[in-house]
Amino acid sequence: MYKIFAYWGAPKPEDVDAFEEHYLNVHCPIAASVPGIRRLILTRAEGFEGADGLHYRVAELGWDSKEALDECEQSEEWAALRADAGQMVERFGVTLENEMGEEVNALVAR
Repeated sequence: MYKIFAYWGAPKPEDVDAFEEHYLNVHCPIAASVPGIRRLILTRAEGFEGADGLHYRVAELGWDSKEALDECEQSEEWAALRADAGQMVERFGVTLENEMGEEVNALVAR
């Protein structure tokens, strides 16, 4: 599986409810509509062992292959997802960082 990880910074405390409303009821449904997507896992992150968290939310999106992701990037749904993410950054003052790569199951690979 080929994945994208989206790391969201925290909104201001007074914007948390509005951010969550938009994220869960607008942004994530757009993500779910992207052609070829096979996985959409959402995590509201916390720090490990009492430490401050590095991210507020992490989204894991998965496709069957890099080629499937490349193909989906040409879609209207992908453009809508990217546009909405940009609007969220502007509206809520959050940060958004992304990484991508091929999943390897280390339990099977050994």
